[in-house]
Amino acid sequence: MSTSTKKIIECVPNFSEGRDMGVIEKIAEVIRATEGVKLLDIDPGKATNRTVVTFVGEPEPVIEAAFRAIQKAAELIDMSKHQGEHPRMGATDVCPLVPVSGIEMEEVVEYARKLGRRVGEELGIPVYLYESAATSEERRNLAYVRSGEYEALPEKLKKPEWKPDFGPATFNPKAGATAIGARDFLIAYNVNLNTTSVRRANSVAFDVREKGRVMREGNPITGPIVRDESGQPKRVPGKCKAVKAIGWYIEEYGIAQISMNLTDISQTSLHEAFEACRESANRRGLRVTGSELVGLVPKKVLLDAGRYFLKKQRRSLGLPEEEIIRIAVRSLGLDELSPFEPKKKIIEYMLEEEGRDRLVSMSLREFANETASESPAPGGGSISAYVGALGAALGAMVANLSSHKRGWDERWEAFSRWAEQGQSIKERLLQLVDEDTRAFDAILEAFRLPKGSEEEKAARKQAINEATRYAIEVPLQVMETALSSFALLKAMTEEGNPNSITDAAVGALCARAAVRGAAMNVRINLGDFKGDEAFAADALRRVEQAEAQAADWERQIVELTQKALA
Repeated sequence: MSTSTKKIIECVPNFSEGRDMGVIEKIAEVIRATEGVKLLDIDPGKATNRTVVTFVGEPEPVIEAAFRAIQKAAELIDMSKHQGEHPRMGATDVCPLVPVSGIEMEEVVEYARKLGRRVGEELGIPVYLYESAATSEERRNLAYVRSGEYEALPEKLKKPEWKPDFGPATFNPKAGATAIGARDFLIAYNVNLNTTSVRRANSVAFDVREKGRVMREGNPITGPIVRDESGQPKRVPGKCKAVKAIGWYIEEYGIAQISMNLTDISQTSLHEAFEACRESANRRGLRVTGSELVGLVPKKVLLDAGRYFLKKQRRSLGLPEEEIIRIAVRSLGLDELSPFEPKKKIIEYMLEEEGRDRLVSMSLREFANETASESPAPGGGSISAYVGALGAALGAMVANLSSHKRGWDERWEAFSRWAEQGQSIKERLLQLVDEDTRAFDAILEAFRLPKGSEEEKAARKQAINEATRYAIEVPLQVMETALSSFALLKAMTEEGNPNSITDAAVGALCARAAVRGAAMNVRINLGDFKGDEAFAADALRRVEQAEAQAADWERQIVELTQKALA
């Protein structure tokens, strides 16, 4: 029941049907019906006779939805009758898993293999692993895996080198074969130029993209092509790894763009691609006027961009997440062609559960009114978390003010690190505002369970104890998270902008109140907890230690403040 960062992955299966919307909708429906995933996009193509579906969620629900979709596609699509312009070898042709947040590629690879094993064993479909999940270097390349397409499968499957990674090495005429992989997030990104010339846009694209341009003697445009020993043209590589790019003209906007695919954002980030385009355009007498994101992106992409531009300005990075994203949007000009709405463009925001963080999304007045109502929640636990968040916010504020104080320019990075720490503590405590109320609700739900039979009584007793344990763990987290803000608050009292010393001191008072309030919640819930004496003893030890430390921190900070004011 922790509120730590969720592991989020994206799945982008390609199904070999792009004309019969009834079939497409039936496949989409099994994805929608899987609890814990969100279907983001369905993109059918008539000419390719292929549909690309995008959905996201935590790993287990995502691979369950993927399995159901592959199963449904195998039922509804007959590959022996399929015709289309796009290369394909199966009813579900490819099914890549993509890390979005809170998860590393190595773990995504394991989920891809888990899905592949299940598809092979339960559905009898030959499965080839590709990209990062591949079992050999050759199979990393999807084009190699799919060579010969569906028509080549009967003979390929007879050869030992083409033994599937999972599933039978026998031809499945209806479903074909499926490639399941793990790959990096692909970003479709366009950079706008103040020109209508496609040729000039292409010049920028060739400077930027990994494969660059063909090498020529003398004149780089009209000179003879330089070739290697085998007669192949030599190339001048572009600046950005894992970037594909081309120039084009968009009649709707009356401008030329550099259209890019960023295939590995660990090698070239969004802001690095933007800056490379800007530098090339400037050299060529052009100007980048803005840019455009096609589809959704992970939140980290825009946070990294915002922090990059803040660093260039020598400004503190310890700003609220929303403000960092606004900086990114302005700096990249993402709103030049149309309004940019983070809630509709960032995957994590699209996944936010309606009403999950109900209290934190309220206005101050609404939150105060809700607390003052006849409902027992939110109560002292949520208020303790919120007071602690305000204390950490004050510490971050003093650090941010100090980072751009006149004459302190050389210290901005140190204060920025303090501000980032304050923002992190604040965000965690804000999460715990609603988490504490959910803990209280869990206890109420447990008490509502039936208690007629002996089995029901035992189940109810266990549920009450588990909910009570949860209601102890949450305020313990509040207490210890609030306690961690004292180092920041003391540093800002001693080293921060002297005009804001009382703000840091008020933050310390808030932190102490948060620790004491959460400690009270732990103590009262320990009174109802049964069955795990070691856990109860450890919780009490942590409470006593935190209360003593908070009292000492508060005393030191108040004394420093009073001395400075004397």
